Amino acid sequence: MTAVALKTPADLTITPRDRRFGRNAKQDRWWLGGDPIATAFYNALSITFPRGEAFFIESVKAFRNGAPEKLEREIRAFVQQEIMHTREHVAFNKRVADAGYDISGLEKKVIDSLEMTKNRPQILNLAVTMALEHYTAIMATQMITDKKLWKGADPEQVELWKWHAMEEIEHKGVAYDTWLHATKDWTRWKRWKVKSIMMLLVSKNFWVNRYKGVIELLRQDRITGAKAHLGLLWFLFGGPGAIRKLMIPWATFFLPGFHPWNHDDRNLIKMAESDYEAARIPKALAA
Repeated sequence: MTAVALKTPADLTITPRDRRFGRNAKQDRWWLGGDPIATAFYNALSITFPRGEAFFIESVKAFRNGAPEKLEREIRAFVQQEIMHTREHVAFNKRVADAGYDISGLEKKVIDSLEMTKNRPQILNLAVTMALEHYTAIMATQMITDKKLWKGADPEQVELWKWHAMEEIEHKGVAYDTWLHATKDWTRWKRWKVKSIMMLLVSKNFWVNRYKGVIELLRQDRITGAKAHLGLLWFLFGGPGAIRKLMIPWATFFLPGFHPWNHDDRNLIKMAESDYEAARIPKALAA
């Protein structure tokens, strides 16, 4: 088989931006506009990031040998960005705990889930990473463009999530291009079949686990029963529609010829980037 053509824009530069958020600042228990359900959703999501992003890093690094020079550079920048995201979400999660939540059970579920991947073929771990990176990219679009999402939220936390979102969009093609590189000897049919099955499995596990995580955090707020479940279902499918608004971009993953950069949304990076220009790490470190 010949090498697979990569579709990431040739002039795209992935720039790690070293920012710190919320240090020595108290975080309100319901920091997202006083809304316990929205707050619980993003808290539950953040709890998965430190371990999850370490998994992403290792999954991509496992296939960097022999990668085209540009992809190799992008993998290095991807790793730098994910390390910083991990650091900031460790700090964010500590503030969640300081606000009175017991997050140890949710953290253990993430650890237990990742334990099951240790003896699995690396190519399957890369496929999981590729699928989840598609999720982070399409969720990032909503985080940057949907102004109603952050109404009344703590501005420092909004900056954290938008900073993270911007970099997720910027490196959204790295895991996918690494997958194309790693499976360059596969037929297109095999590549499509494996990635599609993996996306379906990942989607089921992702949403079931996030749902359970949110319900657990709401239980700690003494919000239980129908009030918790109906409120969360409205958040996911009504307003703001965390799942509803993702359905079409999620479905594009299954189209023949899909690539994350088929939709060029670098304008969203530019929208947010001016806030972080001064936070770029020195070029010598990014090389």
